[in-house]
Amino acid sequence: MTLVVGFAPDGRGRGVLHAAAMFARSSGDDIVVAAVIPSPWPPSPARVDAEWRAEVERVAHEALDRARERLPDDIPARFLVAHARSAPAGLLEVAEQHEASIIVTGAMGSTNGRLLYTSPIPVAVAPRGFRTRPGARVERVTAAFAGADDDLVVAAAGVAARVGASLRIASFAVRARPPYTSGVGRSADDAMVADWVGYVESAARSKLDAVGHLASAPRALEAVVGHGETWEEALEDIDWEDGDVLVVGSSSAGPLARVFLGSRATKIVRDSPVPTVVVPRGVASELAEEAESA
Repeated sequence: MTLVVGFAPDGRGRGVLHAAAMFARSSGDDIVVAAVIPSPWPPSPARVDAEWRAEVERVAHEALDRARERLPDDIPARFLVAHARSAPAGLLEVAEQHEASIIVTGAMGSTNGRLLYTSPIPVAVAPRGFRTRPGARVERVTAAFAGADDDLVVAAAGVAARVGASLRIASFAVRARPPYTSGVGRSADDAMVADWVGYVESAARSKLDAVGHLASAPRALEAVVGHGETWEEALEDIDWEDGDVLVVGSSSAGPLARVFLGSRATKIVRDSPVPTVVVPRGVASELAEEAESA
C-alpha cells in the first residue's frame, strides 16, 4: 500500500514527514510525497503567465529536494509535483492514482479543513512542530470513544494488532466554565458529567472485552477519560508518549464514504498533541469486518 504525503510547495511542514515516516515504518508501506501547485485557468500563452508558472514549479521541486533530504533513508519514497485546481483536489487525485490507503498532511488549516470533508480514505493530520525520535514506530493507537463508536474501536484494534501496537480507548469529558456561578452553582453539571463518565467507562470496558476476544488482538488494552474545561485541557489530561497516534471517526451526520468532521472531532484534531487519523465511517466498517474475520 501507499501513503500520500502532502508537502507544502514552500518547503514548510517538517512534522508531516516525521509522522509519515513513523506510519510507513510501522505498516511497511511506501510513500509518495506530493507538492501541489495550481493549474493555470484559463490557460494562457502570455509570457508573464508562463514565467510565473515556471517559477512556481521550480520552487516546488526545490521543496521536494528538501523533503528528500529530511526523510529517513530507511523509508522508500517517491517525490512528485502535482498540478490541480486546489491542494485538496491535487492530493485526492494523487491518492487515487497511487491507490493510497491514507493521506498525511500538516497542521490543520483551511486546506486540511477542506480535505477533511471530502476524502474517501483516512486522513492523518500531524500537529504543528511534531517530531519523532530516529526509527520511531507506532507504539499505541488511541481510539476516541463517545460510547457508541463500535466500528471505529474494532477497526483501531485491528490496525494496532497489525502494526504491533497497543490499543487505548479515550473519552473526553469537556465541561466549559459558566460565565457566572453566583446563586447557581455547578452541582447539576457535576452530576450530569459524573453520570456520563460512568456510562462511557462501562461502555469502554465492554468494548475492550469484545476487542480482547478478536483472533488478532492488540498486545495491551486500556481505557481512560480526560477531563477539562476545554478540549485542549481534556486532551492534555491523559498521558501521551512517543509513538502515540489518535484515531477519530467521521460524524454520523456525514456521508458514509467520505471523511466528515463533526464539531467534537474538529476540536480533537485541532488540539491533539499527537498525529490524528480521521477515518470515514465506511472505511471504519470495512476495517472492523476485517479485524473480526481475521
